[in-house]
Amino acid sequence: KGVGMHEPLVDAEGFPRADIDLYQVRTARHNIICLQNDHKAVMKQVEEALHKLHAREKEKHARDEAEALAEAMSQKQNLPQAFAKVNAVTPGSPASVSGLQVDDEIVEFGSVNANNFQNLQNIATVVQHSEGRPLSVTVIRGGRRVHVGLTPKRWSGKGLLG
Repeated sequence: KGVGMHEPLVDAEGFPRADIDLYQVRTARHNIICLQNDHKAVMKQVEEALHKLHAREKEKHARDEAEALAEAMSQKQNLPQAFAKVNAVTPGSPASVSGLQVDDEIVEFGSVNANNFQNLQNIATVVQHSEGRPLSVTVIRGGRRVHVGLTPKRWSGKGLLG
């Protein structure tokens, strides 16, 4: 009958309209208003739950970042002391073939480490006594410990390592 939520239920003179069932229209309007209120309440609960969820995720993300930072710091503290740094690696040399790179910090070179290292002659002695035999070399590269298998040998360039 063309009666919605906002149309008047009275005629021009202020009397109840005779062309509609007023009780049925008022009951329907009441039910619709109750459903709208219920919908608003549920949507408010959903909104609050979403805010809590995102706040927990934000806290979790912050905790994870703090843990990752703490772990990275502890790994840096756990790295052994380096006693030498690689300044140059000749292409095609035994050092280059083994994967040694410029700026690698040497932690262990065969039997030489930070505790017994005195000077570069220690490394030269180990290299001369290990010609043709693989040496275990441990370096720090990019904040991580890396093991390299290095075999000193004669090659077209100078020295046994390059």
